[in-house]
Amino acid sequence: MIALLIGSGLALLLALAGTPLFIRLLVHKSYGQFIRDDGPTSHHTKRGTPTMGGTVVVAAVLLSYGLTHLVMWMMNPDSAGPSASALILLFLMVGMGLVGFLDDFIKISRQRSLGLNAKAKLILQAAVGIGFAILALNFPNSAGVTPASTKISLVRDVPWLDLAFAGTVVGAILFVLWSNLIVTAATNGVNLTDGLDGLAAGASIMVFGAYTLMGFWQSNQACGSPRQAGSGCYSVRDPLDLALLAAIISAALVGFLWWNTSPAKIFMGDTGSLAIGGAIAGFAILSRTELLLGVIGGLFVLITLSVIIQVGYFKATGGKRVFKMAPLQHHFELQGWAEVTVVVRFWILGGLFVAVGLGVFYAEWVVLL
Repeated sequence: MIALLIGSGLALLLALAGTPLFIRLLVHKSYGQFIRDDGPTSHHTKRGTPTMGGTVVVAAVLLSYGLTHLVMWMMNPDSAGPSASALILLFLMVGMGLVGFLDDFIKISRQRSLGLNAKAKLILQAAVGIGFAILALNFPNSAGVTPASTKISLVRDVPWLDLAFAGTVVGAILFVLWSNLIVTAATNGVNLTDGLDGLAAGASIMVFGAYTLMGFWQSNQACGSPRQAGSGCYSVRDPLDLALLAAIISAALVGFLWWNTSPAKIFMGDTGSLAIGGAIAGFAILSRTELLLGVIGGLFVLITLSVIIQVGYFKATGGKRVFKMAPLQHHFELQGWAEVTVVVRFWILGGLFVAVGLGVFYAEWVVLL
C-alpha cells in the first residue's frame, strides 16, 4: 500500500507539472495538431493545439515506477524489485508509444492528417507485439508461473481453452497470434476513442483503476497464499506489482487530464493512445483476464464496432451510412450534443462497463467459495 501511494503520487505530480512544460516546448517548436477537413466543423478551432502529450504520460509512468522501487529498496533492502511482468508490460507500452510518436511526428512535420502508412505502422506494431508475446511466455518464477500462459482466460486461465493443444511450439505460435489480436484491438479501440477532449484519458483512468483493484485481489487470493479462501485462487505471476503499475498509469493520466480536458491545452496523440492501448492489452494478458477485457473496455469496443458497422454498411449499400459520422462520439456531436456532454456521458457509459466487469470478476470468485 505504501508503494502504491508513493508511485501514484509521483505519477500524478510528474504528469501535472510536466505537461505544461511539454506544452511550452511544443508551442516553441510549432508542433500542433492537424485537423481533418471531413470532421465536425467545431473541431477546426483545435488546429494547432500541441499534440504528442502521451510522451509525458509514458515518461511519468517510467520515472514513477522506477523511483517507487528505489524508495522501497532504500526503506527495505530486502524488498522485491521490479517484476518481470511489469517490465514486460512497460516494454509493450513504450514500444507502442514509440510507434505512435513516429506517426505523430510525421503528421506534424508534414502538416497532414496521415502519418505512417498502414503497412509500416502494422509492421512496427506487430514487431512490438511479437516481442511482448515471446517475453511473456518466459521468465518463470520459483513456482514455475510465467507472466502469461497459452491458455485463453476470462477471469483466470480456462484449462480447456489451451492453445498448446497440439504441442508447445504450436501453442507458442498461436499465443503470439492471439496476443497480437488483443493488442491490435486495444490499441485501435483507444485510438478511435481519442477524438474528443479528455474522452480517452478519462475512460482509460477507470480501466486502469479496475486492474489496480483486480491486482490487489489476485495477490490476496493467490494460490498458496495463507489468505486464500476457497478454491478460487489465482495463478498470476506478479499481481501486486501489476496493481502498482496500473495505479501509476491511472494517476499519470489524471495529471494529464487536467490539461487535456475541454478545452484541451494538449492532445495525447497516437503517442498516448497506442501506449495506453498497449498497456490495457498487456494487463488483460498478464492478469489472465483476456476475455473480460471486452467488458471492462466495453466503451472502446462499442466505439470500434461503430466504425466497423459504418464502413461495412457503406461498402455493402454503395454509400449509405448508419451513423452521421464514425467513430460514434462524432455521430452525437453532429446530432447537436455539446462536446463536453458527449464526453461526460461516454465516461458514465465507460464507468458502467468497468463496474460490470469488476462485478463479473468478483462474482466468479464468490461462486467458487
